[in-house]
Amino acid sequence: MPPTTPARRAVVAFLAAAAVLGATAVPAAAASHGPAAGHAAHGQRGYGDLARLGYQKAVAITVVKRVFERGDTAAVDRFVRPDYIQHNPTAADGSAGLKGLAASIHQQFPEARYNVKRAVSEGDLVLLHSNVVLVPGTKGASVIDIFRFQGGRIAEHWDVVQNVPDTTASGNDMFSTLSSPQVSQPLDHRLTQANKALVTKAFDELMVHKDLSALDRYWDPGYLQHNPQMLSGVPAAKAGLGGYFASAPQLTVTPKRIIAEGDLVAVHSHYVNYPGDRGSAILDLFRVRNGKIVEHWDIIQAVPETSANGNGMF
Repeated sequence: MPPTTPARRAVVAFLAAAAVLGATAVPAAAASHGPAAGHAAHGQRGYGDLARLGYQKAVAITVVKRVFERGDTAAVDRFVRPDYIQHNPTAADGSAGLKGLAASIHQQFPEARYNVKRAVSEGDLVLLHSNVVLVPGTKGASVIDIFRFQGGRIAEHWDVVQNVPDTTASGNDMFSTLSSPQVSQPLDHRLTQANKALVTKAFDELMVHKDLSALDRYWDPGYLQHNPQMLSGVPAAKAGLGGYFASAPQLTVTPKRIIAEGDLVAVHSHYVNYPGDRGSAILDLFRVRNGKIVEHWDIIQAVPETSANGNGMF
């Protein structure tokens, strides 16, 4: 038998975590393997950290699928803290609120499916990008969930939800990966911090300071767009964002949290078009390859006037 490597131990730890969580299917997007294992082998991220991130992803996926597909409140007891903090404006606070939501959704939509497309984890945060279909045969919604873990259990949750349209300007759907290689899981884990720094700077220059020339510095000219209202490529981005900035001269964009793993970097922000506007919660998800942003997904949700929990969306 070959010697046990950190990479092999990370895979074994992830599979063990999935087994402990039960029979719920865990998609490839959640697995810590390949380049992630190489990252551990190079000593830049320890086996324990890889195992923890893999476990967090597996827990998050297990909870959303069991809760929303089965109405399984036992999963809430097992994986969610009683003092769970909820930021979804339609849901009540605490684990009891999540149980009530689970029961209600399962009763109204017994065939609901929570199709997780990609998972990203950094530190104590997990981000899931999913296609949630309540009624079979419909396009459903594009949903980003962000979970904060504490002591191995889910302690806090934010989300952004947008209905999937019938058509898109670019012809690209809201979920697929089109840039090469066409895989959904994060790659190039050794570049996580470099990619996070690049996207943080690019986003600050473009969206916070409204400098359209940032598109020339940080974006690949033919970058691929999944925003349903925009075309792909830098020229289209310049035209679309230029028009947006001109129409909202008092726009403020405030990043609230940035989550990165490998080549995927997510920015969760509050966009306010003018003073007094409640604004929108927006999750921008970027893919970085060879030092350039090559692909973009986003979800946009207006901040409502009232909330069932009083915690705000951010």
